[in-house]
Amino acid sequence: MLDTPKIDQARLDAFATRAIGDLTAGYTGVMVSLGSKLGLYKAMAGAGPLSAKEVAKRAGCAERYVGEWLNAQAAGGYIAYHGASDTYELLPEQAMVLADEDSPVYIPHAWNVPASMWFDEAKSLEAFRTGKGVAWGEHDGRLSCGSAAFFRNGYRAALVPQWLPALDGVVEELEAGIAVADVGCGYGHSTLLMAKAFPNSRFHGFDTHPGSLVEARRNAEVAGLSDRIEYGLARADDYPDGQYGLICFFDILHDLGDPVAAARHAAKTIAPGGTVLLVEPFARDHVRDNLSPVAQLYYSASTVICTAHAISEGGHMVLGAQAGEARLAEVFRKAGFTHFRRAVETPFNLIFEVRR
Repeated sequence: MLDTPKIDQARLDAFATRAIGDLTAGYTGVMVSLGSKLGLYKAMAGAGPLSAKEVAKRAGCAERYVGEWLNAQAAGGYIAYHGASDTYELLPEQAMVLADEDSPVYIPHAWNVPASMWFDEAKSLEAFRTGKGVAWGEHDGRLSCGSAAFFRNGYRAALVPQWLPALDGVVEELEAGIAVADVGCGYGHSTLLMAKAFPNSRFHGFDTHPGSLVEARRNAEVAGLSDRIEYGLARADDYPDGQYGLICFFDILHDLGDPVAAARHAAKTIAPGGTVLLVEPFARDHVRDNLSPVAQLYYSASTVICTAHAISEGGHMVLGAQAGEARLAEVFRKAGFTHFRRAVETPFNLIFEVRR
């Protein structure tokens, strides 16, 4: 008969509290999404302390619902509560995260991603049991729009002012005029940022998801940049050879079923002296060094999104969203690149300069 394991009560209590905290975060995400879509945060931004009635009136919502929502937000520290006046306030720092859609830390749209993960649970269960993949386009539509919104503001804050200048000579080449490939462009936010900043260069966005390309073309038209950007349906290993001065992989290489083939195609289609800009989720090389909340987010998304898509493309090398620098460098070494340099990093991304 097996001995009953001895339970450390303090450790049990601490872990149960942590698990409840994670469950609470899931509930809070629903509240954040509601607050964003109903305009509750924007109604509070810059207004100072407001009663539930005032918030409801400003947002055009029913007071009783708004009052309960405000209490949930106050309990989670998402807004401030003033007991003496029974009012609620969205502080400036909270407004940056919850109300300012141009802020680099704006978060509400990102909750579409876990919403899609729950919606697609049956597909994930089948994938686990059969080993089959789930392609990006097979997910609920909230995945693509949520991911695009999640990455957009981070790219807006860093791509042109920080990441491109960290690459040797690339800004000067973009200013003079080169061809640029944005591989796995999604909704085209990264392509648009570069096209707007460098009018002398020509930009080509490629993706395998038709729905994302529709949105990318619409975004380019709204921005008035359709004349400098072309979007095409293509894989990372078969887009046209444009002798590109810059080839970009924005948070996409780890999603590919054969990243080495993609790197080899980049080696064939890049102009002499051209540069590959590789942006990947921040990760260290070993699991033991990736045990953090950011890594938890990336590993979780990778389980049902990134890994699943790579397997759907054949799964020759499934990197996952926490590949780390060593494995990424090996991909490009196998493809014939000899220069691989970490140009800059953020808490969420690693940015590499790659050359032949």
